[in-house]
Amino acid sequence: MKVLITGGAGFIGYHTAKVLLARGDEVVLVDNFNDYYDVALKRKRAALAVADGAVLYECDISDYGALEQVFVQEKVDKVFNLAAQAGVRYSIENPFAYVQSNVLGFVNILEICRRQGVKDIVFASSSSVYGENEKVPFEEDDRVDHPISIYAATKKSNEEMAYTYHHLYGLNCTGLRFFTVYGPWGRPDMALFKFAQRMKAGEKIPVFNAGKMSRDFTFISDIVQGVVASLDRPFGYEVFNLGRGEVIQLTSYIEALEKHMGFAADKDLLPMQPGDVPITSADVSKAKNMLGYDPKVSVDEGVRLFVEWFNEYYGV
Repeated sequence: MKVLITGGAGFIGYHTAKVLLARGDEVVLVDNFNDYYDVALKRKRAALAVADGAVLYECDISDYGALEQVFVQEKVDKVFNLAAQAGVRYSIENPFAYVQSNVLGFVNILEICRRQGVKDIVFASSSSVYGENEKVPFEEDDRVDHPISIYAATKKSNEEMAYTYHHLYGLNCTGLRFFTVYGPWGRPDMALFKFAQRMKAGEKIPVFNAGKMSRDFTFISDIVQGVVASLDRPFGYEVFNLGRGEVIQLTSYIEALEKHMGFAADKDLLPMQPGDVPITSADVSKAKNMLGYDPKVSVDEGVRLFVEWFNEYYGV
């Protein structure tokens, strides 16, 4: 099949493209290479994917005309929409960037798919939609109508808009609620990457809520397995949690990083940030039953693989 991946130079986009290309699918990447984080990292991911056979378009999904031309030219079979302004904390500083990309951009995707006859869409949602849900683990049918960040609100709106296009036009839309994805070629604004960079530079690492937070840390290869299964098995409309299904305290995550970096971190203990939640925990039974999703990589192994890549990438 021919798959269009928006945000294709991003962390999850690159790894998904790599797996699809390796099994013989055609892949078209769209990315606007914005400077929210290191553009050189995005360029290197994209170059590796292109070397493996992907086609790349530098395009912003909020530009309807430019995006439509990609669809017309490439005649794709399916879309995996990852393009979005990421980050919970940054959404409090710059909400307009999130509306532009995550709301307008996603409507553009849905409308162009409708007009171009592309029936199958998989899109990135987020564990952030659960807000301050106190019932753990989080299940897909839990109420998610109280987001506590603009980022979470835009992701919830994506789920609502996708359902509307399924209802009105019969599009097959699958939303994936990702839980704290990490691994090689990751995002520098995410905790593991940020901690490693600061440790390498001899700087303190910011530990919010004094480390008294727990996350369902999910390794990138497990996430991609769930993504590819979603592309292969279109449903009318579904939402799935993609996590490891195991909750780890932030302090234990840091201990794993210290172990594999080979030295202790100097920690700056800080209060909880606005928009953050104390825990995320995924019930992945629905994804296991309907997608055959089967996360395998432990946090210790995943952090080890990240550190190996990080040391090689930065020549440590």
